[in-house]
Amino acid sequence: MLGAIPSLRAFAISLSGNVERADDLVQETLMRAIAHVDSFQPDTNMPAWLFTILRNLFRSEYRKRRREVEDVDGHYADTLKSHPEQVGRIEFGEFRAALAKLPHDQREALLLVGASGFSYEEAAAICECAVGTIKSRVNRARTRLTELLSLDGDFGPDQPTQAVLGMGGH
Repeated sequence: MLGAIPSLRAFAISLSGNVERADDLVQETLMRAIAHVDSFQPDTNMPAWLFTILRNLFRSEYRKRRREVEDVDGHYADTLKSHPEQVGRIEFGEFRAALAKLPHDQREALLLVGASGFSYEEAAAICECAVGTIKSRVNRARTRLTELLSLDGDFGPDQPTQAVLGMGGH
């Protein structure tokens, strides 16, 4: 379980867009996993099971919060801004903005396969859909990101970003 925490945290951050909220999601995921460890099937994929718990937890909380209106005037959000200090940070900001423009299902599939390293089959199990659906979502997401970022095939030095976009031989 402990080995999955960094990947769970990265996935939670991508879902929630908030580091503190992501940490809470990961903690709640681990607590639920421990409380229900008897429902884990031996000889199956523990990280996939944990990702499924996290995803379901996030979706349940999202449905609850969907009707809430927070920070109407944007005052709180303005306090969270930080100005980029280097090119990598600017590129990451552009990447994050482009990623946020993707439909939720495409972004989720892309992050599971491209960023978290799950196979298409594992991502399909986590998202409770067909493998072909995951492949299609990942392909559409990569194509759209490439368009949004106006990429010509040489995007930054960072391999995880290239893996998400399908450019790094992944």
